[in-house]
Amino acid sequence: MSKEFWSSKEEYFLHWNVLKRESWNMNDIKKEEGKLPQIGLGCMSLPDDFKSSQFLIEKALDLGITFFDTADLYQRGENERSLGKALLGNRDRVILASKVGNQWNAEGTSWSWNPTKAYILQAVEASLKRLQTDYLDLYQLHGGTLDDPWEETLEAFEMLRQQGKIKFFGISSIRPNVIRKVMAMNPPKTIMMQYSPLDRRPEEEVFPFLEKSETKVLVRGSFAKGLLIHKPETDFLDLKKDQVREIRQTIVDSGFMPEAVLIRFGLEQKSVGSLIIGASSVPQIEKIMEGYRQSAQVPTELIQRLKADFPANRYEEHR
Repeated sequence: MSKEFWSSKEEYFLHWNVLKRESWNMNDIKKEEGKLPQIGLGCMSLPDDFKSSQFLIEKALDLGITFFDTADLYQRGENERSLGKALLGNRDRVILASKVGNQWNAEGTSWSWNPTKAYILQAVEASLKRLQTDYLDLYQLHGGTLDDPWEETLEAFEMLRQQGKIKFFGISSIRPNVIRKVMAMNPPKTIMMQYSPLDRRPEEEVFPFLEKSETKVLVRGSFAKGLLIHKPETDFLDLKKDQVREIRQTIVDSGFMPEAVLIRFGLEQKSVGSLIIGASSVPQIEKIMEGYRQSAQVPTELIQRLKADFPANRYEEHR
């Protein structure tokens, strides 16, 4: 069914080969070119027990995943600890990313926002220790507002880069006003934000803005919390349950794996560098990678039709 969108067999295979040539080598970021693999494993959903996490991470490596994204917030630091332990002996093979800015209280029962220089310089040491590495490929601010002390926040990341403790810094933000401010001060290598057929807010302003820069988007939420894969439909942002069902059915009716369509949906954007997709089981990782392999067959016309048939969301705040 996938070939019917193409005018000829030659055009179809030419498109396939272009996509394969455009795949980014995971070693590029180590050469300080700022490029990342198109698929990364979001580690927030890793199982709590180490043996299960280790098995999942080893399977991810076997299937070709080399980009792992975690945060000191996840499982109160145990997520980093498990990931670091599971990746022992493979550090030179992988790109390791973590996040900072959410500080747990002494009891470990809640956290508060802390983007100060002092905290970032303190927190990175704890993350490096838990991850059992002496540097991070990517260190990201895990949020941000206009009122944050951006001068000292960015100074902290620059200090860590000069010290060799991080290769690059990024931010995680969906706020256009925050993104504009940070880009004007010191453009990060990456900005993580939510994007899927159910959340197209970045299309309005952020994607066109970032296309003019070297900063790349890390997409989270590509599968919309599973609503476009297997979970029962429910309201999502400003979309009602029936609208979610209609979008999902259009994807199912395309004849492609839903994972393949959603991966291609994200990677179709010029400003997107990688999709960070979470998994809590081996079958989920297998479907992610099979979807990635099949995504090269999903025609641009299908993605364009999805966008044309369903209206895009808009940011109502933080513009």
